[in-house]
Amino acid sequence: MRHVLILVVLSIVASQLLAAEKPDARPNILFVFSDDHALEAISAYGGRFKDIAPTPNLDRIAREGALFENSFCANSICGPSRACILTGKHSHVNGFRQNSDRFDGDQWCFHKDLGQVGYSTSIIGKWHLGGTPKGFDHWEIFPGQGSYYNPDFLTMDGKRHRENGYATDLVTDKAIDWLNRRDKSKPFLLMCQHKAPHRTFAPALRHLSALDGVKFPEPASLFDDYSTRSSVLGQNQMSIANHLRWTYDLKVRPTEHKGIVLPGPDKGFAIEYQRMNDDQKQAWDQHFAPLNQKFIADFQDGKYSDRTDLTKWLYQRYMQNYLSTIKAVDESVGRLLAYLDDNGLTENTIVIYSSDQGFYLGEHGWYDKRWMFEESFKMPLMVRWPGVVKPGIQPQALVQNIDYAPTFLDVAGVAIPDEVQGRSLLPILSDAGHRPSDWRESLYYHYYESGGEHNVPEHDGVRTDRYKLIHFIETDEWNLFDLEADPHEMNNLYDHPESKDLREQLTRELQRLRDQYQVSSEPVLEPVQ
Repeated sequence: MRHVLILVVLSIVASQLLAAEKPDARPNILFVFSDDHALEAISAYGGRFKDIAPTPNLDRIAREGALFENSFCANSICGPSRACILTGKHSHVNGFRQNSDRFDGDQWCFHKDLGQVGYSTSIIGKWHLGGTPKGFDHWEIFPGQGSYYNPDFLTMDGKRHRENGYATDLVTDKAIDWLNRRDKSKPFLLMCQHKAPHRTFAPALRHLSALDGVKFPEPASLFDDYSTRSSVLGQNQMSIANHLRWTYDLKVRPTEHKGIVLPGPDKGFAIEYQRMNDDQKQAWDQHFAPLNQKFIADFQDGKYSDRTDLTKWLYQRYMQNYLSTIKAVDESVGRLLAYLDDNGLTENTIVIYSSDQGFYLGEHGWYDKRWMFEESFKMPLMVRWPGVVKPGIQPQALVQNIDYAPTFLDVAGVAIPDEVQGRSLLPILSDAGHRPSDWRESLYYHYYESGGEHNVPEHDGVRTDRYKLIHFIETDEWNLFDLEADPHEMNNLYDHPESKDLREQLTRELQRLRDQYQVSSEPVLEPVQ
């Protein structure tokens, strides 16, 4: 009998040991997140740069998974978008309305629930929510916006240290290092979050010349005069023609233009250049010095005396730097996908690529984001999950970044709290991209950071499959667009007599969304007569 008991005990212990060694079957979640990545700059989306600045590794996610055609943010600015993703709630509910706010890390966030059910959780790279992350097993983040060259990192031991190299590469290195060191018996959540291609649009040194000689196609609205829409649009301070900074954005330093007074602001020095070591500066100078010398010579010769010609040059310089910066992001995605392949993780890992919002690449004459116009309202979203997501699908449903948190919980089999305002995308992903019959028919947007560096006013609005209504709150101006007939949003239909019924319908829908999402601070809207 004693021998039998010993055998039973040994059998139980052995089974427990085997269970401990057996990896958890729940899917891993790899979330790769960039900053200010315009859809036009992802070749899978078919934008105007798809042939001259392709993104093959990002395209692989779309080809092997889903590419969402109608993916939007709830508030087009860096920190608030991140807060929406972590909480599944709109800005006025999660408390982070603008970049000057501080995120309440004690509130509910999806990653905490994943940790409680056995996921290993990590966030690496750009945080940009003030303070430090809470509820992650591991984190290593940039302070503030972070720097492109030789960036500083904050670590969980409370230290700040500088590392030699390029930010996108270093974040990827750290992500892969964590994947190697994690507890492999547990599923993982890894949030790999890049600074790029955020302003100052500073490429990896190996990519400085990658797009030399390329002529970048201009958007049709590069010289938009805003005459057909609200007056507040023309008061912006984010135009390529007037507001790009010569040293900060365009890489023409004071020692190069030698006192020549150039049009537009020249605030500050090229802060990234100051961080470089001598070898890095040499590589930078070898690329930019001859280009800048030619520009200065042409400027002195009167080639850019016409403001239109100068704006065209500014646009070309902006596009070269911005699109070159994205190359390292695409390489990062390639490295991470290769890691999954090489380590047998591909089949059981859901890969998500997104960005905090879109970005203006000359549309309406702008750089930056903030406005509810499509280029910054839209955000990329591509999802690969072998065996669940049918390869190559392009879902058309209206989705928003408040949907990410419930999706991650649903993927892991975790209950979604009632307080979450977003909806899980899993029904769409698992049904070949088809929209459920009860899916939303409109989206709510609200930008709060009124004025500021770019002088974009507070506004909110509603978007349906076809129409968009924007309300500029301080001036009580309205813009109404038919996105089917006017995809570039150049013609405001709000005051057209024939738009009366549509105007009233969308006003009621905007008020309904305000009520649904408990936007109690705004006045009740009455249908316009």
